[in-house]
Amino acid sequence: MAKREEILTAALEVIARNGYRRTSVRELAEAVGLSQAGLLHYFSSKEELFQEILRKRDEVDASAFEPDTTDFMEGFLGVVRHNAEVPGLVQLYAQVSTEAGDPDHPAREFFIQRYAEFRRRFAEQIRLEQAAGRVDPDIDPELAAGLFLAAADGLQTQWMLDPSIDMPEHIAYLWHLITRKA
Repeated sequence: MAKREEILTAALEVIARNGYRRTSVRELAEAVGLSQAGLLHYFSSKEELFQEILRKRDEVDASAFEPDTTDFMEGFLGVVRHNAEVPGLVQLYAQVSTEAGDPDHPAREFFIQRYAEFRRRFAEQIRLEQAAGRVDPDIDPELAAGLFLAAADGLQTQWMLDPSIDMPEHIAYLWHLITRKA
């Protein structure tokens, strides 16, 4: 388990630095002193390796921007800001999440669960904001949560094509539209 965690931590750094397309499994193996076969011994496939790298990225982001220690939206915006600093990981996420649309892709269940958990947590936050009187009670929390996820993923795609797009500014504006009084 320790070696697997070492591999995932190193992979985050290598992919963030070099980009998804410019990082090979061989290079990831070398970063932790293994052969390519030795690295893949810890994962059932290259697809599982990339899925676990994304899971590790989510763990790191959650610990750095945990809603319990900061304002929920500020924590979320912190993750979005951080993503702009690690374009290789954004590329990996975009690529693997798209491939996971295939019913036979090994990461499909990971993304189904990830999206469901994101929507659940975001909808919960919107309900809390509704209870505090900061969000219109007519807004459907589940639908709004899905829109935030779609906005975040869509903005990442736009940002990969045009890095001048300010992802946090767009998400903050969407939150402003949701939380402003009518």
